[in-house]
Amino acid sequence: MTYTFSDNFKELAPSAIREILKSASAPDIIAFSAGNPNAASFPLREMRQICGDIFEQSGAKALQYGATEGYTPLRLAVTERQRARFGVGRDFDDTLITSGGQQALELACRVLCNPGDTMLSEDPSFIGALNAFRGAGVRLAGVPLERDGMNLEALEKAMTENPRVRLLYTIPTFHNPTGITTSFAKRQGIYELAKKHGVLILEDNPYGELRFSGEDIPPIKALDEDGIVIYCSSFSKLLSAGMRVGFAIAPRPIVAKMTVCKQTEDVHSNLFFQILCHRFMTEHDFDGHIASIKALYGGKAALMTDAFDTYMPPSVSRTRPQGGLFLWCSLPESIDLPTFCAEALRRKVAVVPGTAFSVEQDSCRHDFRVTYATPTDEQLVQGMRILSEVIADM
Repeated sequence: MTYTFSDNFKELAPSAIREILKSASAPDIIAFSAGNPNAASFPLREMRQICGDIFEQSGAKALQYGATEGYTPLRLAVTERQRARFGVGRDFDDTLITSGGQQALELACRVLCNPGDTMLSEDPSFIGALNAFRGAGVRLAGVPLERDGMNLEALEKAMTENPRVRLLYTIPTFHNPTGITTSFAKRQGIYELAKKHGVLILEDNPYGELRFSGEDIPPIKALDEDGIVIYCSSFSKLLSAGMRVGFAIAPRPIVAKMTVCKQTEDVHSNLFFQILCHRFMTEHDFDGHIASIKALYGGKAALMTDAFDTYMPPSVSRTRPQGGLFLWCSLPESIDLPTFCAEALRRKVAVVPGTAFSVEQDSCRHDFRVTYATPTDEQLVQGMRILSEVIADM
């Protein structure tokens, strides 16, 4: 039988990263490719105790249906923390608990964009979000990244020259895949341009708590006095990626429509894990736990960047992350990116080609992403040495 797929999905391919991860799952592979949190960041002892208490005290409730908006104590705790920690949230905002941060992005896209509308995005950007937007029938247009964030002239040009621009998707803090952090001046510029041209901002901040050097920069949402920013984040990098608990903070009418949309998708997010998140936040040293994660990633980032500087030739450049999980590397134009990635994998090191994150077809043809989050300390050094040997041989 011949199957006919919807227009939105017939051209949508599997995530290149997921395909790479299949090849990188062998035990002898140094996986610089996965964006997974390090298992050492999971608070297993505390979670074990909380889970036992939940089953003992309120097991039936935790296993029952819940409200689509989310577990009320968790919503309140998230709202309070984001306002205290980041200055996020105004009286006109509301909070929605989602099944991971990506669902929050997808819901915002679905309720605000019609098929054929344009969404602007940093180029490159997070492939999971890009595919979710493509699956909604949205037209994507890329804005080139500079060392301190999007090129503002290119952003305004994209806002004026593309048809039906509805949303601007941005990861301003420890950007995935590049690790770049947008400066405060550019965040102000982005906000003013969006306000000027009537474009809503979809701000993704899954790594904002993971700064291990430098000074915090307020999210764009902290500037939002006009109700034009939808702010999304999650517990994936702080407690557990597998729990799939995220959230959105946005103007109340937008959250209300996202809630209706979520009802049609999954009714509500996992209630047991919502209760677990709330109890960890309120009964344990959440800030101390996050501090330990930042120390873990800060040490690993230093190891990888030191190894890069030791082994890589001057023709290969890299970003300088102050937090998050990623390092973005750029090859000289004489080196073919697909050949480099294939040869690296043959030598047991998996990286992600920059083209996997491209918004525009001709971008990131000489770049690749690596992560320092999950490899062992020995693998961080050995893997970088192997990559430098591949480059030398090419």
